[in-house]
Amino acid sequence: MPVTYESAVERLLSLAPELWTHKGQKPRRKFDLEHMRVLTEALGHPERRFPNVIVAGTNGKGSTAATLASILRAAGYRTGLYTSPHLVRVNERIAIDGESISDPEFAEVHSRIDDISESLVGAGRLDQHPSFFETLTAMAFEYFASASVEIAVLEVGIGGRLDATNVADPLLSVITDISLDHTEWLGNTLTEIAREKAGIVRPNGILITLPQHPEVNDALGDRIKELGARVVNASQYAPPVTPAAESFQRNSEGLPHNRYQLEVMNEEIPVDSALVGRHQIRNAALAIAAAVELKQTFGYRITPRAIADGIATTHWPGRFQVIPGSPEIVLDVAHNPAGAWALRSTLSGRYEDQPLTIIFGAMRDKDIAEIGEIIFPLANEVIATRVNSPRAASPEEICELASHIGVPIIQSGDLQDALRIARERGRIIAITGSVYLVGAALELLSQ
Repeated sequence: MPVTYESAVERLLSLAPELWTHKGQKPRRKFDLEHMRVLTEALGHPERRFPNVIVAGTNGKGSTAATLASILRAAGYRTGLYTSPHLVRVNERIAIDGESISDPEFAEVHSRIDDISESLVGAGRLDQHPSFFETLTAMAFEYFASASVEIAVLEVGIGGRLDATNVADPLLSVITDISLDHTEWLGNTLTEIAREKAGIVRPNGILITLPQHPEVNDALGDRIKELGARVVNASQYAPPVTPAAESFQRNSEGLPHNRYQLEVMNEEIPVDSALVGRHQIRNAALAIAAAVELKQTFGYRITPRAIADGIATTHWPGRFQVIPGSPEIVLDVAHNPAGAWALRSTLSGRYEDQPLTIIFGAMRDKDIAEIGEIIFPLANEVIATRVNSPRAASPEEICELASHIGVPIIQSGDLQDALRIARERGRIIAITGSVYLVGAALELLSQ
């Protein structure tokens, strides 16, 4: 029977989620790179057939990766972008020049990877089929290599040191802001987590990063010394905190933008980004620093104009994405406390003293109580709903975990009903929490 897109996705989903353990589910698998090494060797090492940049971190790595890929496209390079998770369709994770892999290409590449994986299991070279994320990562490598991309930007899934993307050998490593998240796999302290993220740095390699929490700075600094690597501080591309830098100027369509002037390679350029908030200024700085380093160290033909154009054309949905209308709707992925703080800052700056309804849904393993303590006080009312996932917290669980916050919380069984209720209130609506909730909202609002 020929492989279809639908059967390929169904097969992939049968491999997920490999990291979670609940009653009645298979035990989660230990992180390691051995499966990926065996698989990529059998594929002829597609990850070695294109230069790449790897981006790790807790928050902002997707925005940074998308911005850098957009800059490289603006400079004229055929650019691959691999990100996770997806918002609406799994194809989003694998893209070339801003276009997601097509359904037929997805099915064909998946079939190739799946057949080789099965043969490796049958020959005893693998003890089990590669996981959901390992399979998708191998698919991205194979697709980029077969399409002859000139460079690819690879976003780490979880951690860095043992992430499937880390079998590639990057020209540059980029580490965004690090905070406590996925502690059950990465460690219980910022030091432990930072060392895991630093696993993407190569001996004598180059790391692009920004100063952050002292524990993180120390851990990264120690690892850099051990490796003899060089650090590029992206701070010079982040303007000082000024009202102009976070003024939420509106574009011609009435949508908020970050706008400021910046000197890059001895030339002043306008930065005009649809990714708003102070945290996005930091992410843009990392992407700019990486682009400059690619030019200065590796000879990539990247101009200040390409950097400005790339930032202006970066499309990264679900990150303080404003949907115009009455009421206005904000979509933002804030699935951990650091993301919640970023959302709080941006909401406060744009909607100060305006009435707000928050629709919230999250996975059960997330720190729902702390996230709620950060963002729920901004709202007149919170609507707790369920994400479409077996790992999702129920509305009842969200209410129980956030009952001490003192903000009215009501329950809704699904997003469509929650959105109906929120619209009846007539306030500005923020839909936030899990990436899958935001993805479902994007799909619903596009109908």
